[in-house]
Amino acid sequence: MKIGNIELGDRPVFFAPMEDISDPSFRRLCKEYGADMMYTEFISSDGLIRDAEKSLRKLNIADYERPVGVQIYGKHIDAMVEAAMRCEESNPDLIDLNFGCPVKRVAGKGAGAGLLQNLPLMIEITKKVVEAVKIPVTVKTRLGWDETSKPIVELAEQLQDVGIDALTIHGRTRKQMYRGEADWTLIGEVKNNPRMTIPIIGNGDIINPEIAKEKFDIYGVDAIMIGRGAIGKPWIFRDVKHYLNKGELLLPLNVPEKVELAKRHLKYSLEWKGDITGVFEMRQHFSNYFKGLRDFKKTRIRLVTETDPEILVQILNEIAVNWGDC
Repeated sequence: MKIGNIELGDRPVFFAPMEDISDPSFRRLCKEYGADMMYTEFISSDGLIRDAEKSLRKLNIADYERPVGVQIYGKHIDAMVEAAMRCEESNPDLIDLNFGCPVKRVAGKGAGAGLLQNLPLMIEITKKVVEAVKIPVTVKTRLGWDETSKPIVELAEQLQDVGIDALTIHGRTRKQMYRGEADWTLIGEVKNNPRMTIPIIGNGDIINPEIAKEKFDIYGVDAIMIGRGAIGKPWIFRDVKHYLNKGELLLPLNVPEKVELAKRHLKYSLEWKGDITGVFEMRQHFSNYFKGLRDFKKTRIRLVTETDPEILVQILNEIAVNWGDC
């Protein structure tokens, strides 16, 4: 599979862009475990062209991540074009346009999945961005706005016609948010539409290797994208690729292995964000890494309230000893 001139091999597995999750420290872990394509957290086009510090920081990418895409969102043509051009200056491998974010502060203002209610504007934004940059442009979107409006088959053709290099489809409507099951049938229709020539990437509810293989086998997608399935489990990319290639399941990580992973993640987070923010933003990850351990409540509270990195490492070492058989 190729996106533009980016060679991604057979049945690649992508790591989805997720706000407050796919930061450089977590992306680094996912890459170490075999993710084939990385994306930044999504970036506001308006914030980027105003030189907002938070938006600018998200443009920082490392060579070890490649291939890596920068994802932007917005509803104004000029702002999206200018933002795309600024992103191109940071030398990513591609630019991804977010037309799928369902959260109210984005979709409710007409950006992200909100553009599923204004398809002519979505197409025009895409056309102008494609014309403005020299690197590949891709799109991530959903099936439609709600159950009464799922235009993805026709929309995919229109997006291809204005020049995108690949399309990622999340198998839910905006109204569903992240509830219910993802519907892959329309993703399959897009992929099997004889008019479609660009790669189609399927996204939604891929939480283990067996499901990943099923999506490839049944729907024929060119790649899959894993989002929430990687939270607390970045090794899912290794497991999926091993299963696709060898047909066998790997043993899950034990607690001491998760502890070493958590310490490595903490180190990356501190390097990227400093002691205060680096510790604070690790809290959700600590909870997810050790979810399900028996009699863990008191230790979990210590993990998510401690502010000293050295003490956090001590707590993690205690977990390896006290739950070492799990």
